[in-house]
Amino acid sequence: MTGAPSGAGDTPVAAQGVTGAGELVRAGAATLHNAHVPSPRVDAEALLAHVLDRELPDLRRAMVLGETVTEADRAAYLRLVDQRAARVPLQHLTGEAHFRRLALRVGPGVFVPRPETEVLVELALTDLRAAGEEPVVVDLCTGSGAIALALADEWPTAAVHAVELSEEAYAWAAANVERSGLAVDLRRGDATTAFDNLVGAVDVVVSNPPYIPPGSVPVDPEVRDHDPELALYGGGADGLQVPLAVAARAAVLLAPRGVLLMEHADVQGEELVRRLRATGDWSQVTDHVDLAGLPRVTRAVRG
Repeated sequence: MTGAPSGAGDTPVAAQGVTGAGELVRAGAATLHNAHVPSPRVDAEALLAHVLDRELPDLRRAMVLGETVTEADRAAYLRLVDQRAARVPLQHLTGEAHFRRLALRVGPGVFVPRPETEVLVELALTDLRAAGEEPVVVDLCTGSGAIALALADEWPTAAVHAVELSEEAYAWAAANVERSGLAVDLRRGDATTAFDNLVGAVDVVVSNPPYIPPGSVPVDPEVRDHDPELALYGGGADGLQVPLAVAARAAVLLAPRGVLLMEHADVQGEELVRRLRATGDWSQVTDHVDLAGLPRVTRAVRG
């Protein structure tokens, strides 16, 4: 990335001659604070660590010791700060998003995994423990591959399968599968028709489908302007058109007593539970909150 986009925040004048790592981070954090970036200090440190190719603890030591950076690294850092001030996602600038124990490659064209999705992984691990030594897992709408890869990483005996419709997102997921070395059967295709070879044989289906209602445009510019619309909007008046179609496919794939775990918006928990119960395909339909205490994941058992 060689230049700041239109509308980027102005770099503080003090930063122009700054070469100390600590001073540079403080100047960067000031720029991000003025641009209303939610975590200016954290992002400023992450960007300099990325430019210098150093781990955060190592960078913080360098800051305490008063280490300086080269002119080229300073210029590269200030360009990234300007782009982050323009609300380009931090993960797009570093090319990496952390999820569970994994560092995933992400960028334009793929949904950046969020911490709130980790509760879905925790719930899935509980159900995998109950499913036996070699459970079969399917991730419908895998995006970057975050959920599928986390499960393959933390439950190595599981047979993990994943599917993604978007060509761009599939490319990111494929890169993550290759980079991780984890055994995930990744396919490109429609989640509502995928895996004919697994009908009735799956123990757990996980999904973080598009679910935002059409009129509910995200407030955060990082999401609104940079996450792909295909990964955001669920269709229908309530945003549940795609989630319900994915759930219908999950009902076909799951063995009796198999489990569906599906993420949703915090305002959709009650309605998704009601709609799933109404299909007659599911029993024990319950909703679970995320770490912030907000409704986040619906769990349903195949009847």
